[in-house]
Amino acid sequence: MRYLTCLLFWVFPWVWVQSEAQQKNFPFRCLQISSFPNSSCSSTDGLAWLGDLQTHRWSNASDTIDFVKPWSPGKFSDQQWKNLQRIFQIYRLSFTRDIREFVKMVPNIHYPVEIQLSAGCDVYSENVSESFFYAAYQGEYILSFHGTSFQKAPDAPPWTAFVIEVLNGDRGTLETLQWLLYDLCPQFVHGLLEAGKSELEKQEKPGVWLSRGLSPKHGHLQLVCHVSGFYPKPVWVIWIKDEQEQNSTQRSDYLPNADETWYLRATLDVEAGKEAGLACWVKHSSLEGQDIICYWDGRNLSTGLIVGLVLLAVLICAIICYVIYTKKRCSYQDVL
Repeated sequence: MRYLTCLLFWVFPWVWVQSEAQQKNFPFRCLQISSFPNSSCSSTDGLAWLGDLQTHRWSNASDTIDFVKPWSPGKFSDQQWKNLQRIFQIYRLSFTRDIREFVKMVPNIHYPVEIQLSAGCDVYSENVSESFFYAAYQGEYILSFHGTSFQKAPDAPPWTAFVIEVLNGDRGTLETLQWLLYDLCPQFVHGLLEAGKSELEKQEKPGVWLSRGLSPKHGHLQLVCHVSGFYPKPVWVIWIKDEQEQNSTQRSDYLPNADETWYLRATLDVEAGKEAGLACWVKHSSLEGQDIICYWDGRNLSTGLIVGLVLLAVLICAIICYVIYTKKRCSYQDVL
């Protein structure tokens, strides 16, 4: 199970990129991986995410879908969940049977077989949503479901056309999938968004610190800016020098922390002795415009603090000028 997220991120990267770009919409994604080592052995595991938070998991060893969050049931009743559990139990049995049948029918499919699925919906408003369904075979994207039918992926192998023909000929499968994607999913997500609102809208400020890494270039230093503990996921990090962005900044992938916050690092290769004036600049929604600027020489300021200091300096200058003006005016009046 712990490899499932990484595998599906690799197979369906566009689904995860969309979630970062549309963070406020919190797309709901159900991810499945099914393994068939031979004709008599199989396993199917799954999990579900709302935005960047895992909400459900389904182990091959269990007949029930587990709730990861207290609000994972959404607004569905116990009876609705009981019915859904039954539907997915039947689905898993049918899916296993169908894959074995396809292996018999299609000469190009051989054991071991790995199938990955990504399905769900993104709810934009009360009446506007977008659903998706993608399938991969041995890590390669082969088909999707749009509207009322399955469609072949552009680079899918030729035998995929036969599989799609069989699937599109199964009226029961088509109607069930349409109901799940276009009716049930948006309805469920609306309730899930309401039930989990406080956690979904939480803001956690990032911690920032700098360290030295090993540079592959002789005579160079690798400066590392660590950004950790932030939520939601989108964050902007770059190295700067004399207020100029250093476009050679390299950013790592986002890595999850145990508390469901995120970690990211930004590195910069510089020639030894030329690191003076360099700083790491971090922007995040939780900072409310008070960006963090962490200098390599040890200074650690926020843009809000800088603005405050400037305003304070202006205020002090104004007070001094006023006092001087008042004293001069009093002196002139004494002379007169």
